[in-house]
Amino acid sequence: MRSWPGGPVGVIMKGFVTVKVTLAMLMAAIVDAKIYERCELALKLERAGLNSFKGYTVGDWLCMAHYESGFDTSFVDHNPDGSSEYGIFQLNSAWWCDNGITPTQNLCHMDCHDLLNHHLLDDILCARQVVSSQNGMTAWDSWIRHCYGHDLSEWLKGCNMHAKHDSKKIKS
Repeated sequence: MRSWPGGPVGVIMKGFVTVKVTLAMLMAAIVDAKIYERCELALKLERAGLNSFKGYTVGDWLCMAHYESGFDTSFVDHNPDGSSEYGIFQLNSAWWCDNGITPTQNLCHMDCHDLLNHHLLDDILCARQVVSSQNGMTAWDSWIRHCYGHDLSEWLKGCNMHAKHDSKKIKS
């Protein structure tokens, strides 16, 4: 039986190719993702200049990232308002990045999917922008619930780094 490009076999083949390409893209994203160890992430955050940035310690950043994503760069969470949050810092698609679906301010001028790999520089630059906004770290509910006002020195215990182990009380 012969078929034509738009016929039943052509449609099935086109659908099969689309599925294969989509799966390949998802696999590539998964392969490039990483779940960081606490001290490994602490060192990266310190090297990126986040210790004492806007008055927050590496402990603040670790605590927030733990409760937001479990240090998983591939984590995506979908919100009731239709927006989604991406990456290790759970940056919101309505404000900070563009996922191609949610209406966005895209204040970090980036594609949300770029937040899902193990390369943290773009995540860190965008998170710094969030913290530089009027809300600071209160932009993350998990930081308010689990980190604010708590002793965050435990987050740095056993990590070989120069960051201060004492947490500083941040004014709200």
